[in-house]
Amino acid sequence: MKKIKYYYNTNTLRYEKLVTPLRVKLLRFFGFISAALVTSVIIITVYNRFFPKPKDKEAQLRYEALQEDYDALSGKMTTLEQQMVSLEKRDNEVYRSIFEANPVPDSMRTKLIEKKKEFEKVNVMSDNELAHGIEATLNNIAARITYQFQSYNAIEKLIKNQGDKLASIPAIQPVSNKDLTRIASGFGYRIHPIYGIAKMHNGLDFTAPQGTPIYATGDGLVTTAGLGAGTGNHVIINHGYGYETVYMHMVRIKALSGQRVKRGEVIGWVGSTGASTGPHCHYEVHISGTPVDPVYFFYNDLNAEQFDRLLKMAASGSAKSFD
Repeated sequence: MKKIKYYYNTNTLRYEKLVTPLRVKLLRFFGFISAALVTSVIIITVYNRFFPKPKDKEAQLRYEALQEDYDALSGKMTTLEQQMVSLEKRDNEVYRSIFEANPVPDSMRTKLIEKKKEFEKVNVMSDNELAHGIEATLNNIAARITYQFQSYNAIEKLIKNQGDKLASIPAIQPVSNKDLTRIASGFGYRIHPIYGIAKMHNGLDFTAPQGTPIYATGDGLVTTAGLGAGTGNHVIINHGYGYETVYMHMVRIKALSGQRVKRGEVIGWVGSTGASTGPHCHYEVHISGTPVDPVYFFYNDLNAEQFDRLLKMAASGSAKSFD
């Protein structure tokens, strides 16, 4: 049975029944509920903090182990990245430079090839953010390694072909010139002997008696052997690798168009055919279609002292050319 409470009313000097207003009752009720909720949250938080569930402990341990593995892999990936940068630098700046090959663009190395499954994905960790970072980095390194192998395979082919290339590049003088007295006009602007105007002289003029043998300066394929208006009897040899040589004003041609010739093989004889003012061999070297100074392609039959002397002779040759 609920107890009835009374209080003494000093105004009426009587004991009266104690009645609690509804507003006070509601305030007390909501205050109790609020205090209970706050207390519950504090208790649960303290319990979870100091008394974690077995599953939470296991998840925390797995996360910590995963973090340690990621840190270890990150260190290894950093080392791999540094090694790859070193290999790529040596590839571009050393190996390919030796064989005059174009460097591999970085974009080709870092581009991921979707069609090729070069990298076995880590399926166990596919839903983890750390795993995605590892996967992306390793994918990038795998693609760069693939292109690096392709680059080294290309260099290996260059090495195998290097012997042929060295034999093909022009490397001797087109006429016998042991005493280094036959160069009469060098590469550059010269006064044309017929027109009397300054014109670009794209080669060297070797004076020699008519009938002096003219030699192929490197292995190659004869692409032209015939008579031209200004060039007279002339021969053009394609040596491959972007190199081409031209021999003009022959009295007679020996080589045939379409014939393969070796360095030092006689391809014709000195003459004065075409626009020429005397027996000589006008000799040109072209690289990728651009004439260059032939004096830099005589290293096979000259020592350092002779080469230096020849450079000075070519530079100080006659102001007039022979053609």
